[in-house]
Amino acid sequence: MSGALPAALAVLVAALLFAAGWVAGRRRSWPGGRAAGADLGTPVERATFHTLHTASLAAPPLRAGLTEDAARKAARRLRSLLGTEALCLTDRDTVLAWDGPGADHHQRRAMARVRTMLESGRGQSVRTECRRPDCPLRWAVFAPLTGEDGVLGALVAYGSRESAVLVRAATEVARWVSVQLELSELDRARTRLMEAEIKALRAQISPHFIFNSLAAIASFVRTDPERARDLLLEFADFTRYSFRRHGEFTTLAEELRSIEQYLALAGARFGDRLKVTLQVAPEVLPVAVPFLCLQPLVENAVKHGLEDSTRECRITIAARDAGAEAVLSIDDNGVGMDPALLRRILAGEGGGSSSGIGLTNVDERMRQVYGDDYGLVVETGVGAGMKVTVRIPKYRAGVHSSEPGRGRTRVERPAPRRPADGAP
Repeated sequence: MSGALPAALAVLVAALLFAAGWVAGRRRSWPGGRAAGADLGTPVERATFHTLHTASLAAPPLRAGLTEDAARKAARRLRSLLGTEALCLTDRDTVLAWDGPGADHHQRRAMARVRTMLESGRGQSVRTECRRPDCPLRWAVFAPLTGEDGVLGALVAYGSRESAVLVRAATEVARWVSVQLELSELDRARTRLMEAEIKALRAQISPHFIFNSLAAIASFVRTDPERARDLLLEFADFTRYSFRRHGEFTTLAEELRSIEQYLALAGARFGDRLKVTLQVAPEVLPVAVPFLCLQPLVENAVKHGLEDSTRECRITIAARDAGAEAVLSIDDNGVGMDPALLRRILAGEGGGSSSGIGLTNVDERMRQVYGDDYGLVVETGVGAGMKVTVRIPKYRAGVHSSEPGRGRTRVERPAPRRPADGAP
């Protein structure tokens, strides 16, 4: 798959440049003409701009895949791109969209040709054999739309006469459409991967935590019924949020609310040993963040601050505004970790503990969504506690909600496929 995108870009450039020449030949003047003598460029320059603009408008619907709705939205743009009398998009079984005249008497014949093309996998250029004297569709070019599973359907461009230029232009545009369909499949694969990782995080929520939370709630039933009731509501809200079934993203406000519920349940168990400080800038509360990106980090801080120690645990959760980014940090005074071991965990080379799984999962999801520059940054050392810092861009295309330790070493996961350099 790594070589597919460069090839796809090459096909895109070739298709657009070729189509620009085709449109320049078809359209000698820009719609609307020159405005008050303004220099709008040469006819070829104007046609090139129009071609690129039309292609940019056709791309977003196609990124949803070869569906009826996407085909209907893209067909008009693609017909304008090619300058043909009519155009249709099909899948392997039916016509998904038709733009232009002739749909009432050409669709059935078009699908018969498409089925023939599916068998050979090669495009065709044929006469329509239409007997209606008023029908302008006399020639048709059938170009296959391909994907990882072979031929997915066809782009059919209709002209009034035989044209070698139309054959080449329709073929290149069909390749460009195929690239968009391949990118849509990559988007769906990414979504499935993120959903699988969220499921892994849900499965990682400690059964011991659930058992201990219920035991703590039960201990207050007789001595403090009102607190038991409040804790039970917190437990219900926490589990409802953690196991919700919609949305890859949430708001920072919702994520922090879930963390408060988690800490309330942990506080019922550990009492005064758990000290939590929240420092949150109101400006960052609406920022969209990956679902369950902070809770595993807080759970890790509680685990290393309390369960492996008898001293008081202090946890500071901070969220500050940093211009185009929100910077989040979880700081604890727990037992910390050997930086070399942590580096191996983040690189996926070892560490099967729940905390290791949680850190790795969050790190990988942050990199998938925002890029390698946005992985976790961890400062830690044996006996020196741990501070995990996460940077989140406030705005990123496709991302929207459905709704200090002493003696620490700074650890960042190395970029994928690069060996660790051995330095903290």
